[in-house]
Amino acid sequence: MSEKYMYTDQQIKTARFAKALGHPVRMYILELLSKQACCYSGDLTEILPIAKSTLSQHLKELKKAGLIQGEIEAPKIKYCINHENWVLAKKLFGYLFE
Repeated sequence: MSEKYMYTDQQIKTARFAKALGHPVRMYILELLSKQACCYSGDLTEILPIAKSTLSQHLKELKKAGLIQGEIEAPKIKYCINHENWVLAKKLFGYLFE
């Protein structure tokens, strides 16, 4: 049996969200974005004492998981919480901890 069929869609999505949440910088970014409408990547580099390339990798992981979304407004990128997936993540983790 293929490994793909051993897991439910819910388990796969929960694991994807959990992986994205697995670093303190990403947790900080999500907390920050959850408290405001959006944030420009340049603003984050002023707040976080990490290299731009490192920040970029963290944003990429959060975006890949679907927890945030980015919109290019040259020369900056505006990041926001992906509200649909944010609600889904809360729901899935709620099931896990029931």
